[in-house]
Amino acid sequence: MNPSPGLSDRPSLSRREVEVLLAWLASDSKVEVGRRLYISLGTVNTHLSRIRGKYAAVERPASTKAALVARALQDGLVDIEEL
Repeated sequence: MNPSPGLSDRPSLSRREVEVLLAWLASDSKVEVGRRLYISLGTVNTHLSRIRGKYAAVERPASTKAALVARALQDGLVDIEEL
């Protein structure tokens, strides 16, 4: 098992990207995220695509929602109790 990622291994997510990511992890649908954050479904998808791209750029791909949950936990963006 790999050790926890170092700070340099973490992608540089904007505050809004973190907000969208956390909303997505807590939601059943992207439409719900859009409603909650007052943004379009297209904007939700754009943010998630950029987040996935940033994780891939630091060699920590997250192509699924489950992988994004794992990355958020690893990076301390969310606690398991919050899920």
